[in-house]
Amino acid sequence: MFLIIRPVRLVFKALVTEATPGQLALGFALGVLVGLVPKGNLLAIALGIVLAASRANLGIAAATILVFSFISPWFDPASDYIGTWLLSLPSMQQTWTDLYNTPLMPWTSFNNSIVMGSFILGVLLLYPNYRLSRPVFEKYTQKLSVWSRRYRITRYLLGAELVGLVNSNDSGS
Repeated sequence: MFLIIRPVRLVFKALVTEATPGQLALGFALGVLVGLVPKGNLLAIALGIVLAASRANLGIAAATILVFSFISPWFDPASDYIGTWLLSLPSMQQTWTDLYNTPLMPWTSFNNSIVMGSFILGVLLLYPNYRLSRPVFEKYTQKLSVWSRRYRITRYLLGAELVGLVNSNDSGS
């Protein structure tokens, strides 16, 4: 039960508690990047580590990764086109060969046109996603926080009722 509620709680906590619009926007932008890249390779793991090490909001990033992981197959034709074009450039052939012959680089699957294209597409969309989502978070985060605090479910998701329940049990002993 708690495994199902935890992601909802993280996203809700990200929107309701004190998080700056910049952190929320960075979480969204990095979430799009990680969500677009196919999983199961070292590149996705490295992007996840970068996300975790940054000051980005992890709740928003997790929700964005989840959404974009499901819709990323619709971007595959564009990603394949970009990746094929980039990997087949004659001037880059020696670079790709040298990279592939270095340790760990083959595990990134950069030689797959969809992985390369999705990564490039995500990197190109990183700054526009940040710039376009920041005003949205600036405008709606405070309003959502005030609106949501009126409901009991908010206290349950944020753990306030649980803390009150534990404190009342401790004082009765």
